[in-house]
Amino acid sequence: MTIYQYGEQAAENVLIQLVGEHDLPTVEDEVREIQKMTERPFSLIAAKVDAWNQELTPWKAPAVYGTEEFGDGAAQTLDEIKKLCADKSKTYYIGGYSLAGLFSLWAAYQTNLFAGVAAASPSVWFPGFIPYMKEHEIRAEKVYLSLGEKEEKTKNPVMAQVGACIRAGYAHLQASGHLCTLEWNPGGHFKDPVLRMAKAFAWLRNE
Repeated sequence: MTIYQYGEQAAENVLIQLVGEHDLPTVEDEVREIQKMTERPFSLIAAKVDAWNQELTPWKAPAVYGTEEFGDGAAQTLDEIKKLCADKSKTYYIGGYSLAGLFSLWAAYQTNLFAGVAAASPSVWFPGFIPYMKEHEIRAEKVYLSLGEKEEKTKNPVMAQVGACIRAGYAHLQASGHLCTLEWNPGGHFKDPVLRMAKAFAWLRNE
């Protein structure tokens, strides 16, 4: 895991985002977008993982797209993330896009370190995840969920469940009394990821 830091390093509020190599060129753009949406100072830590399908998923599952199966490396990844949260005087938020959004949600069930979760277009179609949500208690105060309006229209039968899954997850969090929102964005999974992440973190900061 490689760590990159942005924003105001001395800020009390720290946004931790799991990213891949493909995300790094646009993180500064995302920071600027967040700054437009909230007046509250923050720092952003981008934690780059290399093996996306292995390091961000909590249990093994068969391949859904391509041939690469999913691993159970999320626990080890979370151990590394926890090391970034050592300063108890600061407030930490965790977030990510796609599988990183799934990881962020799962992480908030494992620890109370995070005040909020920014899950933009999260891969909640991941086998067994919605039942996991319903059987366990999330430990973050606030949860932001979003999805593209066209994401559930994919021909992939597993990923096409994402709409039903995110509706079910959102309803469960609401019924459990958590501060939660679900925002629908235009387009499919790959449209405007920078803006979607910025809106997610800004919502957490402003609520």
